[in-house]
Amino acid sequence: MAGVKAKGSPEAAEMRQQAEERLQGGAVTYRSPQPLQSREAVQGLVHELEVHQIELEMQNEELRRACDELQVSQNMYEELYDFAPISYFIFDTGGLILGANLKGSKLMGIERRQLIRKTFSSFIADAEGRDAFSGMLAQALCRKEVQRSRITVRNNAGKLIHGLFQAVGIGKSAAEDAHVFCSIVDETLRVRLTTELQTTHENLELTVQERTRELTSANLRLSHEIEEHKKAKDSLQTAFTEIQLLKDRLQAENTYLLEEVGLKHNFDEIIGQSKPLEQVFHLIEQVARMNATVLLLGETGTGKGIIARATHSLSARKDRAMITVNCTSLPANLIESELFGREKGAFTGSNARQIGRFELADGGTVFLDEIGEMPLELQSKLLRVIQDGEFERLGSPRTIKIDVRIIAASNRNLEEEIKHGRFREDLFYRLNVFPITIPPLRQRKDDIPLLVQFFINKFNKKIGKKISSVTNETLDILQDYHWPGNIRELESVIERAVILSQGSVLQVLDRFDTFRKDPEKSDEGDIKALADLEQHHILQVLNKTGWRIEGKNGAAKLLGLNPSTLRARMRKHGITRQ
Repeated sequence: MAGVKAKGSPEAAEMRQQAEERLQGGAVTYRSPQPLQSREAVQGLVHELEVHQIELEMQNEELRRACDELQVSQNMYEELYDFAPISYFIFDTGGLILGANLKGSKLMGIERRQLIRKTFSSFIADAEGRDAFSGMLAQALCRKEVQRSRITVRNNAGKLIHGLFQAVGIGKSAAEDAHVFCSIVDETLRVRLTTELQTTHENLELTVQERTRELTSANLRLSHEIEEHKKAKDSLQTAFTEIQLLKDRLQAENTYLLEEVGLKHNFDEIIGQSKPLEQVFHLIEQVARMNATVLLLGETGTGKGIIARATHSLSARKDRAMITVNCTSLPANLIESELFGREKGAFTGSNARQIGRFELADGGTVFLDEIGEMPLELQSKLLRVIQDGEFERLGSPRTIKIDVRIIAASNRNLEEEIKHGRFREDLFYRLNVFPITIPPLRQRKDDIPLLVQFFINKFNKKIGKKISSVTNETLDILQDYHWPGNIRELESVIERAVILSQGSVLQVLDRFDTFRKDPEKSDEGDIKALADLEQHHILQVLNKTGWRIEGKNGAAKLLGLNPSTLRARMRKHGITRQ
């Protein structure tokens, strides 16, 4: 908004110049009073008054324009707020409604002016929801980040509404002007449809089971009849097989869907905030909502599977299954039937029809882990699926059309594999549409403290320990190691350390002299053995406590050890007071 120009400013000087020009041009007529002084003084005074009058008029015009612009902007944002398709509320620290848009008042079934100053907890349907609402407000004001909760409310008409609440706090929780912005997404329809879908699924299962029992009983009866009934028996057997196939497919899809529900927020499993990892996050967000093929490259143990799940969960296919195919774990003679399925009798031992992974993933995503291990003869069939979206089951001439998104991963240099004739060049170009290289842990050393704390919490809960701290010396050792096994190796080291640690301090007892140092820092010499580091650490603590072992301020307490254990370690390392 434009303001009144300060006297002496360039803007004021310019405005005065414009006023002078308008006065000289005769744009303003001013009737001067009777002369009380000399004619020259009066004329000068009149001139000054006329200039000031013009300046004031110009400033008033500018203020009116600014007010008009402000009013237009205010009207636009009020309409944007009121007519938004999502319900918005503003709460104070106690949950009192300070504001709501039209969608919010419609959701609660009450006029907005009557809704203001009401306690929102009075609309919540149960005590558990009220507790969740209070906790969400407190967390939003404390943490300054979006808090989410699912709460059921009962509106003014008595209708139950299942809502997804997302809240963020403004101001400090103790301040009088602190408040919380909250959006509510009505999930009532989704909850009802989910319930109906579950009921339908259960009824279908009962129907299939009942039909299966009927067909089995009919099959047993028909097997004892004469030869002329054989065709009828075969027909019923075929129907039974088809129903069994549908049942198997429903069970398989249900299993993968349940896994998808459990992995829906796996983007949160990616621990770290280093710049290399932020670049990976940026690339995922760019490509996730596209249907482009993604190629994940990186060493073993860097988390390519988690990145694949995160990409799928952010895509438009997130409501369908993501089917994982580990090309290293499937036998070479079975990988084709696992991928594309087979008909009964396609080869020796195939006693039933099998649905392949691609067919199960129709409408969803196929994650081909370690694609570089795929046999060369199958790569051409995979290329056809990527290009044309079609294939045939083993033992069947019928072409099956599918719609899947491909995410592939490899720890190999596929371009080198092409040079050695182990990977098709045309398949590589089809897979390499959007490559993402996952950085190894040695390039993410700033993330190691976060990962260590994450794994400590994980294994504390799993094992029942209460490890609460890690020494700087231990973190320095872990950050100095180059981790050829990446995050998977770090997880194993921390799990072993949690199991072996005594007290509340993490004790990494692996001998780091058997570990290889980061090759990028080869001029720093070999890492000390952990035993030497432990001896040095014990000596430091003993010197700090004046060689006092027991008691509140003793070395055993600081090290998180029993005094007898500390004495045993001292004997082991030959530590004696000089």
